[in-house]
Amino acid sequence: MAKTKTIYKCSNCGATAFKWQGKCNNCGEWDTLNEEVVATNKKKISLKSLDYNTVTLQNIETEKEYRIQTKIKEFDRVLGGGIVPGSLVLIGGDPGIGKSTLMLQMCRDLIEYNPLYITGEESLKQIKYRSLRIKNIPENLEVLAETNFETIESAIKNSENNVIILDSIQSIHSELIESTAGSVVQVRECTSRLMSLAKKLNKAIIIIGHINKDGAIAGPKILEHIVDTVLQFEGDKTYAYRILRSIKNRFGSTNEIGIFEMTQQGLDEVPNPSKIFLSERQEAESGIAIVASVEGSRAILLEVQALCTPTSFSVPQRTVTGFDSRRLQMIIAVLEKRLGAKFFKHDVFVNIAGGVQISDPSIDLGVAAALVSSLKDITIDPKTAIIGEIGLTGEVRSVSLIEQRVKEVSKLGFDKVVIPNNNFKSIMNKVNIEYQPVERISMALAMILKD
Repeated sequence: MAKTKTIYKCSNCGATAFKWQGKCNNCGEWDTLNEEVVATNKKKISLKSLDYNTVTLQNIETEKEYRIQTKIKEFDRVLGGGIVPGSLVLIGGDPGIGKSTLMLQMCRDLIEYNPLYITGEESLKQIKYRSLRIKNIPENLEVLAETNFETIESAIKNSENNVIILDSIQSIHSELIESTAGSVVQVRECTSRLMSLAKKLNKAIIIIGHINKDGAIAGPKILEHIVDTVLQFEGDKTYAYRILRSIKNRFGSTNEIGIFEMTQQGLDEVPNPSKIFLSERQEAESGIAIVASVEGSRAILLEVQALCTPTSFSVPQRTVTGFDSRRLQMIIAVLEKRLGAKFFKHDVFVNIAGGVQISDPSIDLGVAAALVSSLKDITIDPKTAIIGEIGLTGEVRSVSLIEQRVKEVSKLGFDKVVIPNNNFKSIMNKVNIEYQPVERISMALAMILKD
């Protein structure tokens, strides 16, 4: 009988310890050590008996990379042009965000590749009901309800399916491992074996993963290191819009996003997100500014809404949705120090309309303009877009991809664009629009808020 011993492995960094402790000595995270049972009488291998063969780069043959087009353009964009055969893709997101719906729609468009949908959480009837809700799901789509990994492995090996979807990795368990489904060791080992299957059989495997309360994919961090691509499906469930974001991609850029709209018939692609996010804007209201952000490689126009109201409390509120609260505090501090604006007696609320989350610093100047507009109750010209990052000394700093941003502004019919002065030389005369280059935040706000 094999001898075993108990060790404790960190779910964040993979470090091991011989006894349980509250904090991992390697990465410093708390409460991440999980108990594992491992065999101790492993067969010793002589390193001298192992054969190896090195190859120089010039002797490695390459060929044009083949990709499977899903016909969902937003999904293909995030993957870098389509699914690579032999790759393992992990997609995570909140419960009910639309991961299973997206995968079922992908099966519809890839029916010629004979996809196999494996469900470990839902029954076959539930999959059938979802297929009836979504348009045009083929009746010959193969579905398997199974949680035993060995059975799933046999189905993948002995079938002619070229694309496999596994929903979800936390519901699968292997009989060779003495732990429950969803445990650190089960998730890690099952994912590792799926990666070997994908490479050996040259089949594309997509696995759906749960996320924890912090928004990260549940399970050990090494799970993201094993797979080829990690996608995050995110969005506020109170809004219809969803964003598919690439976190890791061995076959493409991690700077791409795909935007979808959830409808009763499934997920619809949003080819022009700027038009959608600006469709309900009020043109003659104070506290509203239009900004140009870049998400991935695409420029998106968004509406920044700000509201400043007097407060009787000694500590005013700073409430923000869709924007970094710490960056809002910095912008308010710069406005108070450099312009003398008095926000300390006002509650401040900032919202990025549409339910999107933006971390692009190029919208700083737009946020500042919306704040002062609401504070002084002065409207901003609805035909003016604002681009610029704010520095602590009050300067307006240059931003990247300025040409893409200005082209999007012009395409949607805006007359003017406020841009950093350092970007002006590189963009002037390239797009037919009125430019207003600025160097300082005081100069910018005087130009934007002139009554």
